[in-house]
Amino acid sequence: MLGFTSERRWLRYARAHQLDMFPIVPSQPGYNKHLRALAPTMAWLTRTLASMTGVGDDDTWVVDSTPVECGRSRETAKRSELAGWAEYGYCASHSRYFGGLRLHLVCTLHGVPVGWALTGAKADERHVLCDILTGTAGIAEIVAAGPHLVIADKNYYGRIFEHDLAEAGITLLRPTRKGEQPRGGERFFKPLRQIIESVNDTLKGQLDLEHHGGRTTAGVCARIAQRVLAMTAAIWHNDRVGASVKRSLTAYDH
Repeated sequence: MLGFTSERRWLRYARAHQLDMFPIVPSQPGYNKHLRALAPTMAWLTRTLASMTGVGDDDTWVVDSTPVECGRSRETAKRSELAGWAEYGYCASHSRYFGGLRLHLVCTLHGVPVGWALTGAKADERHVLCDILTGTAGIAEIVAAGPHLVIADKNYYGRIFEHDLAEAGITLLRPTRKGEQPRGGERFFKPLRQIIESVNDTLKGQLDLEHHGGRTTAGVCARIAQRVLAMTAAIWHNDRVGASVKRSLTAYDH
């Protein structure tokens, strides 16, 4: 949140200004090793903090994916340790090709993360959503507790796909695709679609999602988990202090 995308710069800052909070500051290699080992813990803590907020039990969710760039050239993609996972793909919302991954995020209307996944740039968003809903710890129990609405874009389509969601108690709301009969209520949920774009903007603009600096699978996963956890922690704290805007990071990013 303080804008440090370099671990070395963060550790120098911590030694100079944060020794009351971090009396033992490891070296950069040791910090990196501990960070990678904590990736599962950060995912668990994200779920725990989300469940402790007063806005974490919303029955309306928004879903989308956003690029997480890992390189600018094809040669970089071939030589990288991420080769085989990171891919070249096209982002329609940004009208550009990119090399890297996609962060698929399911969150509430207040931006509280419900589940997320990192995939190659070409992964089918529908399959990833199903994996999130079935593979994220605790999410099956949430869905089983009552009906949920999921608001998505045009890429989340398909008769079988929507049938499977309905069987799980989830109603999918999405824009009408070309050649389809008009789907009711589009004008009402269209503004809500902007929420997920705003969440992605928070991750990229204030939490430097695309400046993660990861070069290995474990490194990238840990750094993305850091950012999702940071946003969740801010929402949890804002909720505890009664802030009107739960996802505002303005008080923490300077």
